[in-house]
Amino acid sequence: MSAPNKQYDPVEVAALSAEAVAAARDEALAAIAAARSLDDLKAVRVAHAGDRSALALANAEIGALPPQARAEAGKRVGAARRDVAQALSQRQEVLESERDRRVLEEERVDVTLPWDRAPRGAEHPVTMTSQRLTDVFVAMGYEVAEGPEVEAEWYNFDALNFPPDHPAREMQDTFFVAGPEASARSGIVLRTHTSPVQIRAMLTRPLPLYVVSPGKCFRSDALDATHSPVFHQIECLAVDEGLTMADLRGAINAFVEAMFGEGLRTRLRPDFFPFTEPSADVSMECHVCRGASTRPGGAPCRVCRSQGWIEIAGCGMVNPKVLVACGIDPDRYSGFAFGLGIERSLMIRHGVTDIRDTLEGDVRFSRAFGMEI
Repeated sequence: MSAPNKQYDPVEVAALSAEAVAAARDEALAAIAAARSLDDLKAVRVAHAGDRSALALANAEIGALPPQARAEAGKRVGAARRDVAQALSQRQEVLESERDRRVLEEERVDVTLPWDRAPRGAEHPVTMTSQRLTDVFVAMGYEVAEGPEVEAEWYNFDALNFPPDHPAREMQDTFFVAGPEASARSGIVLRTHTSPVQIRAMLTRPLPLYVVSPGKCFRSDALDATHSPVFHQIECLAVDEGLTMADLRGAINAFVEAMFGEGLRTRLRPDFFPFTEPSADVSMECHVCRGASTRPGGAPCRVCRSQGWIEIAGCGMVNPKVLVACGIDPDRYSGFAFGLGIERSLMIRHGVTDIRDTLEGDVRFSRAFGMEI
């Protein structure tokens, strides 16, 4: 700021002349009118109304004038600064209004468009079937047991009385993660059934024992309408004093009635499994035709192929060798076990003809079952 002048000479403070103030005001108003956006207007405000603008510097020079000249110069500069401030405010309102109209147009939401173009998903029917099967056994007093999908060969085969040369151990049937040479005790496999969970349960849980073990299994099968290399099983195991085949038959009947309908007959036919002795194949009366397709004049049934019976599971009394492997006295305790495929139960219950439908991840297949089955 210049030092005060005792003798006023307008030439010494040229920025305060009427022509200079008017020129600065007119330049500012022209720049304000030319601003096409709020960002442009912000730059104009800094240049023509900021602390380093021409009018601001002129206002600072008023103190250099003698007292008798300050009033006239102050009015002149003040009027110019008010004109600029008013123009900035008006231009700000216009540009904000234009911005708001543009946002409304560009970001407009058409409320008539469909809002649910992303379809809802659904719990997978295999999962729901597994839960339903588990609930049937839990209602009978069983506990749910789980185990690893990558399993030691001892749990998957040896403890279940599979001899070393059993065909199921071959590479064409089992996925080996690591061979026996990787461990001093056993190889590592992707479990071929959920029976290893039963072994772990007998080794770790107190007797008497009633468990059900649903889970994913792996076998080297070609994928077709009825086979898959990845599938789900559910098995139940009971170990207690005095259990017999009659108890096994009762558990099977209760399961069939709860899952497929009341009044369905079941039958057991001799079979062989290394981990049960005696063993049996479980069939139930067709829940669609109830055997009518086998009678003279009966309509054909595609579910049971007019045979009247549907094979659903394998079962048997736990082999004493399995009990011994788990440290259980076979002279005091006996047990029974049976298991079935969850996908097969789904296919039987709902008429699904191709197991690949459960694997392809098509949400239309899952949604067809709703949220409950």
